[in-house]
Amino acid sequence: MRRMTSALLSLSALLTASVLAAPAAGAAPHNDRPAAMPAGWETVDGAELAHITGSDGRTLTPSPQGPADRRAAAPADESGTFALQSDRNGRFTATEKNYASPNTGLLRARSAEVTGAWEGFAFEWHEATQTYALKSLANNRYVAVEGNYPGNTQNVLRARSTAAGTWERFTLYYNEDLDRWALQSALNGRFVAMENSYTGPLQYALRARSVEVTGSWEQFALYEIGN
Repeated sequence: MRRMTSALLSLSALLTASVLAAPAAGAAPHNDRPAAMPAGWETVDGAELAHITGSDGRTLTPSPQGPADRRAAAPADESGTFALQSDRNGRFTATEKNYASPNTGLLRARSAEVTGAWEGFAFEWHEATQTYALKSLANNRYVAVEGNYPGNTQNVLRARSTAAGTWERFTLYYNEDLDRWALQSALNGRFVAMENSYTGPLQYALRARSVEVTGSWEQFALYEIGN
């Protein structure tokens, strides 16, 4: 793994980082600046993901209490099937496949437990780009960053694509000290945050809008889903 240390940062990089600030929670994103590499975090490739998640013993078995359409998960790909738990509100990310257009498939950290397909995502490693694509088990669609959406819906994450390109690719980071994970969009270079302060159907929505990992808004626990 690549480890970022202060000794590796140039003076110009330090000066640049000092003027960057993450957008306020709930604010519309601004895409005119690149995201900063988070200090203390390291990128994770396909083999490393399996090693880290396999060694910590954190495996969840879906609750048998969920509705049948939530329990019936699509087959996991070889990279592994995982649940994302927001560090901000302690909820698991679900695919809102029953939401009406244009928010069908919106990702929202709103489930108290993993009941099956709605909270499951296959992480598919792409060697050429060194990125992951996330495929929702709820609707078998890849998660995309909606860069063309307006206002506070801009850059929300939505499971709606049948193939994976730049819109659907993410760099995965891990912080060993915190035992937490972060996702950076390949489309806009922003880190995925959970919008805890939003109201209505967008409350707890996931959105690629943060310049850097500032805390619990951008941090997630990752659990492998067992049978």
